[in-house]
Parts: sequence; C-alpha cells; structure tokens
Amino acid sequence: MGFSPSFSSSSIGVLILGCLLLQASNSNAKLRPDFYLKTCPSVFQIIGNVIVDELQSDPRIAASLLRLHFHDCFVRGCDASVLLDNSTSFQSEKDAAPNANSARGFDVVDRMKAALEKACPGTVSCADVLAISAQISVLLSGGPWWPVLLGRRDGVEAFFDLANTALPNPFAPLTELKEKFADVGLKRASDLVALSGAHTFGRAQCLLVTPRLYNFSGTNKPDPTLNPSYLVELRRLCPQNGNGTVLLNFDLVTPNAFDRQYYTNLRNGKGLIQSDQELFSTPGADTIPLVNLYSKNTFAFFGAFVDAIIRMGNIQPLTGTQGEIRQNCRVVNSRIRGMENDDGVVSSI
Repeated sequence: MGFSPSFSSSSIGVLILGCLLLQASNSNAKLRPDFYLKTCPSVFQIIGNVIVDELQSDPRIAASLLRLHFHDCFVRGCDASVLLDNSTSFQSEKDAAPNANSARGFDVVDRMKAALEKACPGTVSCADVLAISAQISVLLSGGPWWPVLLGRRDGVEAFFDLANTALPNPFAPLTELKEKFADVGLKRASDLVALSGAHTFGRAQCLLVTPRLYNFSGTNKPDPTLNPSYLVELRRLCPQNGNGTVLLNFDLVTPNAFDRQYYTNLRNGKGLIQSDQELFSTPGADTIPLVNLYSKNTFAFFGAFVDAIIRMGNIQPLTGTQGEIRQNCRVVNSRIRGMENDDGVVSSI
C-alpha cells in the first residue's frame, strides 16, 4: 500500500484519537491506554509521523519495528533493553545471535525519541515507544488496531546471554517453539500461531533458509515439507555456498501487507523458515486447525493477534518508580549524566 504526507496529518490523527480517548476498564491497572493523555497527548501522532515518513523509502520498516517490540518483550520483559548499546556494565542484546546483523530500525526509534523529548521531555519511555510503533506499523500495513496499554518504564541493563536463549530459534521444532512462548507466559496455541503471523510481512536472510534447502537436519536433502516449486525458487535466490545476507520476502504474495496470506502459504508448503512451517507440518499438532482457520478468516486472525500482542506487551513491565525514562534509548541516564562536562553539556556518545 502507498503512503502520502496527507495520511500523516489526517488519517493518523483520526486513528490515534481513539487510542488517546480510550479509557482502561480498570483504572487501577498498572498499564493503561490513556497513560499519556495529559502528559504527552501527541505521542501517537509523533511516532506515527516518523513511521509514515520512513515508509516512503523503506517498506521493511513496519515489520522491523514490530520485531523490535517482540524481541524486547521476550527478553526479561518489555523494558526496551533491546535498544541499549554496549557499555562497560553489560553487553548489548544487539550482539546476540537472534539480533546481530538482523534487528534494525534503531535509528528510526532514535528519531521518534528525539521528537518526543522535544515535545514532552522526560515523559515517554522507550519501551512504550516500541509498543506504540508496533501498533502503528501493523495498522499502516493493513492490519488491526488495538488499544496499546502504556506506562512502561525503561530498564537499566541489557541481557545478552538471555537474548541468545530466550528468543525463538528459526530452526526450532514445534515443541521448542511452544516452550519459548510458555517461558514468558504465552501458553496458548493461539499465542504462538497468531504472533507468528507477524511474518506475513518483512524479510529474512538466506542464511536462515539454506539449511532447509540443501541439508535439512543433516540429511543432505531438502526439507520434505517444502513445496517443490517453492524449493526451486528458493534455491535460485539462495544458491548453496552463496551470499547468506540476501533478503527474501517472508510472504511471496503480499510481502508488505499485514494480512492472512502467511497462513495460506503455510498450507501450501511455502513457509519461508522452518519454525513457520512447523505450525502446519508437524503431524497432529494443535496449531494446524488454527492455521486453517486464520488462512480463511481475517477476523479470526486479527482478533487472535490483538489478544496475543496485548498479552505479550504485559510481560514483566517496569512501572511506577521502577527503572527510568531514558533520555536516549541507547544508553541509561546515569551514563549520560556521567558524560556531561562541567557546563552541563552532554559529550558525544
């Protein structure tokens, strides 16, 4: 779909108004959708404008921002730890295998945060920026709207080792995928199947696919669940011993749209990575009926996705006086203060 400047100034505003006016059903909830209604009412508009602008030159960014929210929440909760750069205190999650040379959009988050700090200094957390940007990215790509629960605060450390073990492996069998989701409290089959539907848009590198094409599970043969014509096409794009960084569309039919095509692809043996195809090709799996349902019913898919992503956004949030509101999403505030000179000017970081 195309996006124009007029969309940013009009449609975004109308869509965001619903987010700001929606009241939480429980006024005592730690997170609530109207958290910034008085302190930063333009938060959705500001973040939405940055995304709309970026989409003009980078159609991948919507999927990339959604992925950042996912990779943040699965590692010690939704605390924006995935955004932290290396420091003397910890190694960045950006260096972990699931993120290295793969996770992207950090510069776009920087622009969002800079604009928010100008409009509402010290108010909006980086963790909430990720949650809001995920929602707007899905919405702009044709997906559902949901009330983003807000009020998260930012963590003050990164978890490199945990990022290497907690995030789902693209080569994992279904049993392992379920374990990873259950470890963070997402125990329903619908959580796994619906959130995996985020692969209805975005890209993956050949290095995540080539084992399926040439040496699946050490057999020196391709993955037998691959559609034969799709195998030929993937081998053309990812030749053996070729460039592992070549990008492939997760969804070969509607690569930039958030729709149910992903599930139709799975039913046709055209899931790009092994962990996706496992949802449909694992014999007797309870995920198969859900793939069948979502492939035929957009309403069912969108409803399940909204339910799952709201629950994912509630994984171990820092609230109240926990954590901090980072000034710069890449560094904790104490590091910024420590780098100020005697005149109170922040040195380059």
